[in-house]
Amino acid sequence: MFDVMPYDEQKYQKAKKHWDALAKPLHGMGLFEELISRIEGMPNSGGLKKRCVLVFCADNGVVEEGVTQTGSEVTAVVAGNMSRGDATVCKMAKVAGADVFPVDIGMCRAVEGVRDEHILRGTHNFYKTRAMSREECLRAVEKGMELARELAQKGYGIIATGEMGIGNTTTTSAVASVLLNLPPRLLTGKGAGLSDAGLERKVQVIEESIARLQPDKEDVLDVLSKVGGLDIAGMCGAFIGGAQAGVPVVIDGVISAVAALCAAKLCPECKKYMIASHMSGEPAAKHVFESLGFAAPVQANMALGEGTGAVALLPLLDMAYAVFHEMLCFDQTDIEEYKPL
Repeated sequence: MFDVMPYDEQKYQKAKKHWDALAKPLHGMGLFEELISRIEGMPNSGGLKKRCVLVFCADNGVVEEGVTQTGSEVTAVVAGNMSRGDATVCKMAKVAGADVFPVDIGMCRAVEGVRDEHILRGTHNFYKTRAMSREECLRAVEKGMELARELAQKGYGIIATGEMGIGNTTTTSAVASVLLNLPPRLLTGKGAGLSDAGLERKVQVIEESIARLQPDKEDVLDVLSKVGGLDIAGMCGAFIGGAQAGVPVVIDGVISAVAALCAAKLCPECKKYMIASHMSGEPAAKHVFESLGFAAPVQANMALGEGTGAVALLPLLDMAYAVFHEMLCFDQTDIEEYKPL
């Protein structure tokens, strides 16, 4: 269904051998050795010299059910802040040398300075009806693919994913519950500060909605269109689009991770182009990463969204690349080469 750019396994293996030849303890750089080696096998990463954050902004009708501390109007406020460089991710991205591109994939209202690619003006309340039609969901996935390819064509060698949308930890837990075949209670957290009573309501809404809508766990588009969100669908497409363009796409927090899981189920080959960044504080995150088979190098209990965790990885990758490119090899020093035992 989706053709992705062939991954260069030879370059990957060459990079792994180079790490072993560097004058340091074997595997001393831990997960970063694997990440850099994997990136080396991606045809158009360009050494990560030009990087960006693609932030999908969308509203979720299920907010009507009291599953969040704040209302949907906050989505537009934060998206507007991103367009002016005032959001958290913008401050971090400036340090990391990344451009931030907020995209309206489904907010309740348009915001000046935010690229308008909306599919709907917010999804429907999935506690009452499906979130969107299958066709609308597919359009959001295709839009995410298109945006990732566009950024790659503009020379961006790595795309960090982000999202902004009040209520999207509810949609994320619902989608994860179906795809992982795990109970919502195990996967659902307090999001941006729910009370204990609020968390109970959130779990109840997810449980009852899944029971009523009966999403098919073998059909990603069915799951996303019934209990998902447009931001998740758009990010899902971005992971596929990045693989089509041959560039790494960085997973942010739990919402981005669930989008990556959706993408991997739709297009297994695109997993080769996914890079994990951090382990979110939301309970679903560890289960999603286990399913994807990824380990997150940053363990900081972040739960802010916007792409902040993905951006936090970029300077660490720069440091790892500095070692990879500039470190002396054993044959250039008086140190005896380490051997695997």
